[in-house]
Amino acid sequence: MMKKKFLLIALSSLTFGACTTDDVEVASGDWIKKSALDGVARHAAVGFVIDNMGYLGLGADEDNKKQSDFWKFDPVKNSWSQVANFPGAARTAGVGLSIAGKGYVGTGLDSEEVRLNDFWEYNPATNKWTKKKDFEGTARRNATAFSINNLGYIGTGFDGSYLKDFFAYNPSTDTWSKVSSIGGEKRLGAASFVINGKAYVGTGNNNGIDQIDFWEYDPATDIWTEKLNFEETTVSRSYGVGFTINGKGYFATGSNNSTVWRYNPADNTWEEVTAFEGITRNYAVGWGIGNYGYVATGSNGLSKFDDIWSLTPDVVQE
Repeated sequence: MMKKKFLLIALSSLTFGACTTDDVEVASGDWIKKSALDGVARHAAVGFVIDNMGYLGLGADEDNKKQSDFWKFDPVKNSWSQVANFPGAARTAGVGLSIAGKGYVGTGLDSEEVRLNDFWEYNPATNKWTKKKDFEGTARRNATAFSINNLGYIGTGFDGSYLKDFFAYNPSTDTWSKVSSIGGEKRLGAASFVINGKAYVGTGNNNGIDQIDFWEYDPATDIWTEKLNFEETTVSRSYGVGFTINGKGYFATGSNNSTVWRYNPADNTWEEVTAFEGITRNYAVGWGIGNYGYVATGSNGLSKFDDIWSLTPDVVQE
């Protein structure tokens, strides 16, 4: 049976200075709307984090025109600044990740809806992009990606068929190597996060069915281990985001679902936290930066978004 926890605590007759309240609740998170992206609204963009800055770019605008611009979000200043445009093909449904202080972008769909397998590196010190060795898996869209111990990983997605394979990228040698495929079903539109040197992958769909299995990857052994799945919950979804805050993983948005779920690897439990307070959406970008999670851009039907929201976990609400 799943251990399902709700951190909602009522405290009575607490005094804070001269102010008294009868009901104070400790809720599992608070969402705050931040400064909107300076660029156009979009969905199916890519993102990564370097030195506590969030980077977001590409995607498609309200007219479904593929974009090449890239932006940096400073969470301290709550402001955006434009960085060098992406020199490869404008695209949607690609992946972004960061390794050792540099950002990487690959795969996706170009303006002709052709699937891609190219791979690019962004250096924030020089504000330049460099083409790297092509991704060695098949050209695909809606894959998932993460990085551990200075290696990047890309897997799952759709190349005309649903996929479950994974490949590791070593930036020091600019080489790819195939690693073990994820257990369970093939899928596209999955999400992932990394905690304590292990990756966690779940959600996504296979043949239109949202998947309920959840997997942990240990790069030291190249072994996937199935963890507590999503039965009895609404964690299951597609085209959502994953991020990590304070050693716990989060799945948010996707399948026009506003629920947000937190995973604790210490006891292998899922816990529902404060629902996403923006418009429900698919194809957003998610980051974990410091003690906060972020959800930016995305779409709901024909509507594309330029907003960004931050999640502060376990805050006191009066």
